[in-house]
Amino acid sequence: MESNPIISSTRNVYFYLLFWLIVIVVNFLLLHLALGIETDQAAADSLVFNILLSGLGLSFWYSTRYISFENTSYYKILLNHLIGSVFVSALWLLCGYLIMKGVLGFDSSYQKFFLTTLPWRFLIGILIYFVITSFYYLIIYYSEFQERKLHEAELKNLVTQAELKSLKFQINPHFIFNSLNSMSALTTIDPEKARGMILKLAEFLRYTLANNEQQKNKLKDELNNIKLYLEIEKIRFEDKFDFSEELTEECLEHEVPNMLLQPLFENAIKHAVYESLERINVNLKCTGENGYLKIEVSNTYDPESKSKKGAGVGLKNINERLKLIYHQNDLMKVVKEDKIFKVILYIPQKNSPA
Repeated sequence: MESNPIISSTRNVYFYLLFWLIVIVVNFLLLHLALGIETDQAAADSLVFNILLSGLGLSFWYSTRYISFENTSYYKILLNHLIGSVFVSALWLLCGYLIMKGVLGFDSSYQKFFLTTLPWRFLIGILIYFVITSFYYLIIYYSEFQERKLHEAELKNLVTQAELKSLKFQINPHFIFNSLNSMSALTTIDPEKARGMILKLAEFLRYTLANNEQQKNKLKDELNNIKLYLEIEKIRFEDKFDFSEELTEECLEHEVPNMLLQPLFENAIKHAVYESLERINVNLKCTGENGYLKIEVSNTYDPESKSKKGAGVGLKNINERLKLIYHQNDLMKVVKEDKIFKVILYIPQKNSPA
């Protein structure tokens, strides 16, 4: 059975004891100064009745936990607690009176005083019962609210991870199919080239599978795999494109989302190299800027050529992954001007507020 939250924490026990100590002192002062009860009777009355009620108050937790709002109507809850408060108040007053008269041996004058104040004591007992049970209901509500928040956060995290995996698996399969077709053709024309292409493709796929579960990798590791991809495409397209890079050592050591840049280079090959009759330049540039890693992937293109129409899945993929990982909507920019198509990514660094 779930333990009472008051006794489950040392701090809560101290607060509970402090609360009843204050009640005992106030009760004593009211009996002695306001009602003129003798010091010993006032002290004994205050101690006995309040200690009894504080002990009974701990047991209210279990009835509160059992009579929950989820499984019981408000009418039944109120009725159950009303019956419970009457029973507890009667038991409390009976036990207190027996202790005061039978154990401590107070005379008939106290008995007369007790009977005079009995209706007020009974109402106070009911009131305190409802105050304590209301407090317990607040604890239950707050605990369940925090638990729901935790579960929602866990669920949101699981959904985010699932979305990230789904996005990461959307790597263009046409690249693999085209590479296999090229290998098939090269096996008879140039077996050595076909062998080199197979080895590079195997290494590319090995990296992809080995790092599949990782969310981030160092830029230098991602770049090594991108170069493998470009070398494979070089075998297919020979001298139709060149690749250049402008990177600092700091950029190479910075972490970026796994396979984030791959679709940008696939995009350049698909929409520029495929369709252009001219030599295409593909460039990767990386610099630090205001707490962000600024990565630019650009390529020249032939404005007269008819580029293959696509759904833009690669760019959408990148934008969605950046939103999910960094919770920002402005981390990707696409620029198209002067025969250059450029995608700019901003990756928050560790010391960035993002």
